[in-house]
Amino acid sequence: MPETKRIKIVTETDDNPVGAGAAPAEAAAADNSGEPYELTAEEERMRQMENRLAAKEKEYDETHDKLLRVSAEFENYRKRTAREMDDFRKYAVQSLLKEMLSAVDHIELAIQAVASNSAPDKNLTEGLSLTLKELLRIFEKFNVMPIEAVGKPFNPEFHEAILREESGELPENTVLREMQRGYVIGGRLLRPALVVVTAPRDATRQSD
Repeated sequence: MPETKRIKIVTETDDNPVGAGAAPAEAAAADNSGEPYELTAEEERMRQMENRLAAKEKEYDETHDKLLRVSAEFENYRKRTAREMDDFRKYAVQSLLKEMLSAVDHIELAIQAVASNSAPDKNLTEGLSLTLKELLRIFEKFNVMPIEAVGKPFNPEFHEAILREESGELPENTVLREMQRGYVIGGRLLRPALVVVTAPRDATRQSD
């Protein structure tokens, strides 16, 4: 079994300069005889440069990873902020629009009342209709749309039943009449429609 050779590396210091008082031949003889190998000044400088380079490479990798994480966090923040701003713009005027719905209700009732007279005032009806049309145009601008109810299946998400009536023409749980129109804003419920829903016929009428 070959003998294990142990080599001790001695670095250069001010008190112990490498190669001081030793000839090249003596250094070579010392290396062959198993004595500690002494680094030259150039080799020591190369070793230090390699250590500094390795440290800088590690620092670069750590900084690069931090930059990637910060970039990802900033991108997520930008998207979240844009989404929140979009929601704010969409629903910022929701309370005001909801209050304006009562004005629309009164104008619609006024149009129905004028039209029910034996001699309706055409000028008044036309003025009320133009006002209602302008209000609905403003609603549409802010993505407020009426809910379709009459003849549709009852949907508790958008309809609020206040009465139930029998009907021989429509299936059960179908909106028979609309007492107050409902509205959505951007697909989101603003006010439910107040409706009358069909009820099943009782057993006596079914037997008849």
